[in-house]
Amino acid sequence: MNILMVLTSHDQLGETGNNTGFWLEEFAAPYYVFKDAGMKVTLASPMGGQPPVDPNSQTDDARTAATERFNQDPVAQKALSVTRVLSTVNATDYCAIFYPGGHGPLWDLAEDKTSIALIEAFYKAQKPVGAVCHAPGVFRHTKIDGKALVAGKAVTGFSNSEEAAVELTEVVPFLVEDMLKERGGKYSCGDDWASYVVTDGHLVTGQNPASSEDAAKALLALLN
Repeated sequence: MNILMVLTSHDQLGETGNNTGFWLEEFAAPYYVFKDAGMKVTLASPMGGQPPVDPNSQTDDARTAATERFNQDPVAQKALSVTRVLSTVNATDYCAIFYPGGHGPLWDLAEDKTSIALIEAFYKAQKPVGAVCHAPGVFRHTKIDGKALVAGKAVTGFSNSEEAAVELTEVVPFLVEDMLKERGGKYSCGDDWASYVVTDGHLVTGQNPASSEDAAKALLALLN
């Protein structure tokens, strides 16, 4: 089975002059959950090639077993450097789709028509759809039968209190928690920075970086 992981190509944190991208733990932990389960993993991004890594996810205090494993894994590093251009992938070729977070997706993937169409195709085909931390932002414009995909569904994502804690409430284009609620999602969250994952049907969402591994395991459970 082949799982598609979609990463951001956006590297600018609003007008701050700082860089952003995807959060390394949110890629590495799910990637190894999938690979260790014997899954094939295809990586894609809107622009293809090497997606930008949020530099804050590479600091000492952001290190985890998964990020350390990635840093010692030239095969995974090579795979990440040559992500496919998102517009060239077809939902029929994959059994599930998973979005790592980081702030980048709020700017590009949330508005990307190819990504929106892919999510809708996976969901309509009853294939697992997963997103962690800021990545549930990719559901901002997704619709099923004319209604928001998340409407009436139990979901989570980066909380307003966590965004306030990193002092980016006024920088991000929208708040994940607020957006999910506005779209009719039944939003809930756990303690700040603690793992919290919600599964509703074949939709899996995780709250924050600590939720990455558990979110991937929850998606894998749907496949098994």
